[in-house]
Amino acid sequence: VQLQASGGGLVQAGDSLRLSCATSGFTFSTYAMAWFRQTPGKEREFVATISWGGGSQYYAESVKGRFTISRDNAKNTVYLQMNSLKPEDTAVYYCAANPPSTNWGITESKYTYWGQGTLVTVSS
Repeated sequence: VQLQASGGGLVQAGDSLRLSCATSGFTFSTYAMAWFRQTPGKEREFVATISWGGGSQYYAESVKGRFTISRDNAKNTVYLQMNSLKPEDTAVYYCAANPPSTNWGITESKYTYWGQGTLVTVSS
């Protein structure tokens, strides 16, 4: 199983970035997917999640209206479009997979597979 996150970088406040997470080794189309993020000294926090079919999404309040999660089941890839970035969005962003055997949710314990993370730095 592999989840390869990419697309992070250094941007200025107000800019946009799109993160990608390419996956392999499991039946992507049956898994809900999510993005979490973590800053040094803080616990990892939920950012956004999308259902296996892509029809439902849920966002943390801090990113609602600015971030959009999407997926392409033909490409086994999940995306996170991040607009109007703020310095407080600076973090390592992780993609994660929620198996069909586990109820869909926003807690880390529901996610079986994790990517390695990609760093997003937003300067003011």
